[in-house]
Amino acid sequence: MKVIETFLKDCFVLEPNVFGDNRGSFIETFNKKTFQQKTGLEVSFVQDNQSISQRGVLRGLHLQKGDFAQAKLVRVIQGRVLDVAVDFREDSPTFGQHFSIELSGDNNKQLFVPRGFLHGFSTLEDNTIFSYKVDNFYNKESEFGVVYNDKTLNIDWKLAHDEVLLSDEDKLLTDLTKSKLI
Repeated sequence: MKVIETFLKDCFVLEPNVFGDNRGSFIETFNKKTFQQKTGLEVSFVQDNQSISQRGVLRGLHLQKGDFAQAKLVRVIQGRVLDVAVDFREDSPTFGQHFSIELSGDNNKQLFVPRGFLHGFSTLEDNTIFSYKVDNFYNKESEFGVVYNDKTLNIDWKLAHDEVLLSDEDKLLTDLTKSKLI
């Protein structure tokens, strides 16, 4: 597995090795020992999640706060997404900055999103299957989010405005300047 540092501390791109022959292919998507050796981080995932979305679905920007903060390892099994991580750690020199990457079933890239980061993605193809591991359990009362089109963040989601499909909850999110992490 190749691990690539981003400019955001503790946020990494992972490129697993793909082994193929005339039968198909094999990918080791995560190895705790290798991850720890290459990143210096120790993580124990407790839950796997998966979503299937049509083109234009935008999920985010979300995080779990407090005792329910989560690190995530995200990947696409089928289709394509633009995946975005925003450093929301107030004591970080890169607070408010974001990193984006295209993840696809073809490129097999993954993104490790550390605790304290907002996370979201936009689907760029129909029937996209998005999968992610988290290191802490979900808690409804610990949800927090910032609206996807926040002008301060200025994220290009690679979708036209009229293409964006949001959940009812995501339609209610406010911008970064009005958001308070309590």
